[in-house]
Amino acid sequence: MISMASHEDLIEDNLLLPHEINNQRNRKVKATFLHKIKAFFVKNWKIILLLFVILLLISCTIIIPISILKDKTKNISSQCDEYGKKIVETALKGTEAYSRLATMCTLFGNRLSGTQALENTIDWIQEQMINDGLENVHTDNVSVTHWVRGNEYAHMTAPYYKKLNMLGLGGSISTGGINITAQVIVVNSFDELDQVQSQVPGKIVLFNAVFTNYSSTVQYRASGAVAAAKYGAVASLIRSVTPYSLGTPHTGGMYYQDGVKQIPAAALTLEDSDLIQGLVNFNKSVTIQLYMEAQTLPNAISRNVMGQITGSEYPDQVVVIGGHIDSWDVGQGAMDDGGGVMVSWEAVRLIKALGIKPKRTIRVVAWTNEENGAAGGQNYAALYKNETFFSIETDGGATTPLGFSVTSSSKTLSALSTIAEHVLKPIGSTSVTEGEVGTDNSFLVDQGVPGAQLVTNMTQYFWFHHSEGDAIDKMDPVQMDQCVGTMAAMALCIANFNGNLP
Repeated sequence: MISMASHEDLIEDNLLLPHEINNQRNRKVKATFLHKIKAFFVKNWKIILLLFVILLLISCTIIIPISILKDKTKNISSQCDEYGKKIVETALKGTEAYSRLATMCTLFGNRLSGTQALENTIDWIQEQMINDGLENVHTDNVSVTHWVRGNEYAHMTAPYYKKLNMLGLGGSISTGGINITAQVIVVNSFDELDQVQSQVPGKIVLFNAVFTNYSSTVQYRASGAVAAAKYGAVASLIRSVTPYSLGTPHTGGMYYQDGVKQIPAAALTLEDSDLIQGLVNFNKSVTIQLYMEAQTLPNAISRNVMGQITGSEYPDQVVVIGGHIDSWDVGQGAMDDGGGVMVSWEAVRLIKALGIKPKRTIRVVAWTNEENGAAGGQNYAALYKNETFFSIETDGGATTPLGFSVTSSSKTLSALSTIAEHVLKPIGSTSVTEGEVGTDNSFLVDQGVPGAQLVTNMTQYFWFHHSEGDAIDKMDPVQMDQCVGTMAAMALCIANFNGNLP
């Protein structure tokens, strides 16, 4: 028989204190939880294995290549990754490019070679570059074409009267102080002109060639007057070289040929060209009265203007970037090519403002006379070809940047592509392809110096090109900032190339 004390002791020995009860429960929960996990893995091992493989592939295709690309960029160009990303991040927060373009367009307007407006603009740029703290700011004199438009007009006088919107083509002669009134013959191509050559003498030829692309359609502007004059035409008109119109004619350069009589040349709007075509299609005789005072004066003196950040290790090797500061005598020359100049200038100013010292000199140039002679680009190449390491021109509108068109060795092209892919991804301007450069830096490239041009979205560029529509309201500050970041980062990475270009 158990005593009362022993019985109480036994009961006490078998009692579970609260913490002991909890511990038992925890052990049961843990065991149950581990069992469930094990069961889950056994049941779903195929899915889990598949997910693991997918994660492994992601790491191989994204994380590892990024690391490798970063190392490749470092091997190509010193501090390209670090500085390039800093430049892009800063540019995307906002730059002074649009503000300066708006100021220039407002204060000086359009800037045709030979005009005081162009020279006043160049003086202003030079002063502002000095204020920015750029080095070696100066101008070089350039002898440029001096063509003057004067008064001009065109009317359709039969089968009924209509005022025609027109612009004389750059380089055209005048109508000799008189109205030229003649019947119009409409053709759509040079081949068609050849087929009706017997009907041309004494008439005005209208080339109503619908825009396909610029290089194909611009031939009628450039040499239409020569083709028409060979068959005895008294004047040459063209459908403006543009795919879109709101009643705005587009001007541009034209040329004469030795031994062929010079005749006046002008551009009509798409609307007026189609109207005349329609009347002719209805067998109506169309008569136009044309008056032009255009003349080419003796050459004038203009200037290229430039400033730079001098390189810390190779100051005599220069990466030059720029656009052309002249424009036609209509609109404001904002898109063509004030925007290109401002983007290039702001790219150099931004690099300096960030305290970045490139290994090679980075120079911005605003070339003169691109529109009707390209003497600025020729003059620059003659003076600076031997020191030029690389050149980039932007003359396609400072809209959304897509990348670069490059003329260089295949190895240089590959290196630039690697840089763009790694540094310019936040902007999306990563395309680097073999292709043509700009007009102004082509004179360097033609002598064996590698170069490029900024490629932008030109979907609407020719809507406003060489017309009254080329004004500051067509420009987008955000897109210009993207161009600044693209130009500045690429210029810096090229300036910091490890060794010579491959």
